[in-house]
Amino acid sequence: MPRPLTYRQHLRAVLGLGLPLVGSHLAQFAITLTDAVMLGWYSVEALAAEVLGGTLFFVLFIMGSGFAWAVMPMVATAASSGEEAQVRRVTRMGLWASALFALACLPATLGAATLFRLMGQEPGISALAADYIAIAGWGILPALMVMVIKSTLAALERTAVVLWVTLAAVALNVLINHALIFGNYGLPEMGVRGAAIASVSVNIASLLALVVYVARVMPEHAMFSRLWRPDWEALARVFRLGWPIGLTNLAEVGLFAASSVMMGWLGTLQLAAHGIALQVTSVIFMVHVGLSNVATVRAGQAQGRGDGRGLRDGALVVLAVSGGVAVCTVGLFLGLPELFIGLFLDPADPARDAVIAIGRTLLAAAALFQVVDAAQVLSLGLLRGVQDTRVPMVIAGLSYWAVGVPASYVLGFGLGLGGPGIWLGLALGLALAGVFMLWRFWGWSVRALPA
Repeated sequence: MPRPLTYRQHLRAVLGLGLPLVGSHLAQFAITLTDAVMLGWYSVEALAAEVLGGTLFFVLFIMGSGFAWAVMPMVATAASSGEEAQVRRVTRMGLWASALFALACLPATLGAATLFRLMGQEPGISALAADYIAIAGWGILPALMVMVIKSTLAALERTAVVLWVTLAAVALNVLINHALIFGNYGLPEMGVRGAAIASVSVNIASLLALVVYVARVMPEHAMFSRLWRPDWEALARVFRLGWPIGLTNLAEVGLFAASSVMMGWLGTLQLAAHGIALQVTSVIFMVHVGLSNVATVRAGQAQGRGDGRGLRDGALVVLAVSGGVAVCTVGLFLGLPELFIGLFLDPADPARDAVIAIGRTLLAAAALFQVVDAAQVLSLGLLRGVQDTRVPMVIAGLSYWAVGVPASYVLGFGLGLGGPGIWLGLALGLALAGVFMLWRFWGWSVRALPA
């Protein structure tokens, strides 16, 4: 038996795998962030429409990502136990599952105008948001396929290429946005439609880049050979593990989507401030998502080796790193809220001061749930690594929707706290999820492997 790793060795492994993954998630989010910043400088109405349309896109995308996230622990476990054929089979069928899901999303993205009206959103913002998602929705297919390939590369610890491709995508998105949102370089001024075209273009370019890399640099894996042939057994395994992850993702992102709908009931300025606050908090959340991916890979590898001690010690280290990030974030949100919110607004916009004032209170509420949000996303990553997905799905559904959404409504509208009350409800739902998912991992998953 090999000697167990020390905590310092675990930390080096976590940082070696985690820094490129965190960087790639931050870069991926920077695509959305640049859309928000550039549309915020275009107009507050365009920003509010992107918040609404982008929320629908993200809800569909994150649900479909369940199949991509299922690929990660399956590939990590297969690779650590020497089952190379399973790496190919799982990746190919992850692409299949993602493609089928993307096709099923088209009615929702093409008919979004009716959906937004039924949710009680302002007619003008609803129309702009529908224009955005009708174009951006075509990017779900390449975006999900990119997620599958990234998951496989992460599980095989080839994270540098993921980072570089994503950074290039950010630069391309800024360039196309600059051209099409504002009408530069002799091109038409398209506003939110220009941002949507940029997003689709970037997703397609990222997919092509990753496919070329895998085909040329990793030919031994034959990842795309016979891609057109169904592998029903592997597809069933990806589906069984992936659908609970997708629904768990949906439960969480749905919690924030519901908050966006409720903020829309308060008005355009409140929705714009909410969108900015979400963008700021999501930047930090991407750090925890990257660390959660590390937790998934490391836990999957430990499971493949049957290494209970490695699972336990590795979990403690990655949780400690994420907790440290969360504590630092609390200080930033409480100390520098105007700096973060002001980045998204034109200094000459007459609504700027009002949006900043609203956003300041939302970031103060967000500071309350940083630690618990980190705990729940890291716990999810660890549970996915040991391929435990159904119980976490139930925990997420109850915490977010039986507690979080009702609490947001009661605090925001019943008690008249407005936007801060909505965000305090989010904090309560996230806290419950974090506590119960940590209990699930330490009370069941760790004990399932020998020490």
